[in-house]
Amino acid sequence: MRILCALGAAVVVGAIVVGAAAPAVAVAAAPEADLAYHGYVAMAGGRVELRMTPQNHGPSAVAEATVRLRWSVPLADGQRLPGGCARSEVRAVVCRTGALPADGWGETIAMTVRLRGVPSEVGLEIDTVWGGGAVDRNHRNDRQAVLVLDTGDTYVF
Repeated sequence: MRILCALGAAVVVGAIVVGAAAPAVAVAAAPEADLAYHGYVAMAGGRVELRMTPQNHGPSAVAEATVRLRWSVPLADGQRLPGGCARSEVRAVVCRTGALPADGWGETIAMTVRLRGVPSEVGLEIDTVWGGGAVDRNHRNDRQAVLVLDTGDTYVF
């Protein structure tokens, strides 16, 4: 190796650098899961009763996920929500699903919410907001929309 100096600048000619490759970074593929929600909802007198069980069609287990329940009308103030659920907006509640085994069911989420006023109908949207780091390529079953009439009838999803 020769070092040439010209006008105060050093130039390296013929240098060989051994082992200078950047270290490889391992990138793990995200696990894949297929989350779904099954249950029923009924409304009478501005009170909505919901029972829903999360399901994971797999192939990977999910340690925890978060589901959002969004109503088309505002919820009344002062809701009593089950553990693992919290109000996230004027019309929405988010709930933890708990562990979802691959090709298995989670714990049932049950609640009764009060709506502002007494509407004759309410729309309910159900969707996953966090899948526990898993990739879900099938959104046909983890996003639901249900129209609920104020009749006391049960609507299954």
